[in-house]
Amino acid sequence: MVDLSMKMLLHDRLRFALTAFGVAFSVMLVLVQVGLFEGLIGYAADTILPIRQADLWITSRNTQNIDFANYFPQNLVNRVRSVPGVERADNLMVDFMPIHLPNGSSDGVMVYGLTHYWKWGVPWNVVKGNPLDLRGGPYMFLDDFATHRYGPFQVGEYREIVNQRLKIIGIMHGIRSFTTIPVAFLDFYRAQALTDITFGKTAYILVHLAPGADREAVMAEIRRRLPYNDVFTRKAWAKKGQDYWVFKTGLGFNMGMIVFLGCLVGVVILAQTLYTTTMEHVREFGMVKAIGGTNGDIYQLLMRQAVVIAVTGFLAGTILAFLIKPLARKGDLDLLLSPTLLSIVFVSTVVLCLLASTISFRKVSRIDPALLFRS
Repeated sequence: MVDLSMKMLLHDRLRFALTAFGVAFSVMLVLVQVGLFEGLIGYAADTILPIRQADLWITSRNTQNIDFANYFPQNLVNRVRSVPGVERADNLMVDFMPIHLPNGSSDGVMVYGLTHYWKWGVPWNVVKGNPLDLRGGPYMFLDDFATHRYGPFQVGEYREIVNQRLKIIGIMHGIRSFTTIPVAFLDFYRAQALTDITFGKTAYILVHLAPGADREAVMAEIRRRLPYNDVFTRKAWAKKGQDYWVFKTGLGFNMGMIVFLGCLVGVVILAQTLYTTTMEHVREFGMVKAIGGTNGDIYQLLMRQAVVIAVTGFLAGTILAFLIKPLARKGDLDLLLSPTLLSIVFVSTVVLCLLASTISFRKVSRIDPALLFRS
């Protein structure tokens, strides 16, 4: 039975190759789309989850994500510090600002401002410099991702943000915002003073809980004292930002449609090929029935063909996706191909191919074995 199924499938090798390529293209499309989506959504939490000392984030009411901050009075941090169970609380500035480059052009930079950097483990992935020095003057740390937009830079050089000349005293690696705008770290008061609209205000308050503190009780008390603010755990705040980009911008719908179309293309190509192959080998199927084969045997034969095409297409599509991964990196995008994603796509490919094979089964299940004796 296995030999018969493979002989039928490989009778026209070019057709088999084109079918496997069609499935491979669908697999590659799904892997690349979902992989890029996961990498992009990860950026929405890239400046939240690494700040592990921040057990809680306090935001202005209805703030959607970290990049779109709404400001509130900075002196509210004193109310938070007095809450039982709070070991430390500090203001955090996050603001989009223009940066002027040596070539005369302008671009944007996402400015983060904090006072006690070393207590919060910020910034992380430091390549050069000491964050303690940020308090010493008009200085900043800049992520090396900025070279893609600003051009090369070194420690000791200057850049102008909102008409203030700042010295680059440190370089970080791998800190990005969802919008892919480069990130810079400044002292809180330095960042606050760059624009008039943020004077006396803050974007967020970071809270570190005392050992043994009841997190829910602390959050409830903060909400009582700050009725016009929202309080989130670190993971909940990161998820809120990711959900905003997925569900409120159309990004999730776009990803879902491409995945659906990719699956549809693969199923249609496979179903058409198996159906054509089945029609060309009707007599062979009739022979199987004539020698005592059942419809179950016939379907097993079709299933083997579908699985062979599914596995071949999956392997080829996965190879193509991994070949695209370095190209995506050159375009400043992360293509995440996790084992979980690969496993889900593999199982889905096999299942969809098996479903596609049912179209041919409906035809051959009604074959009359007497067909062999007709001219």
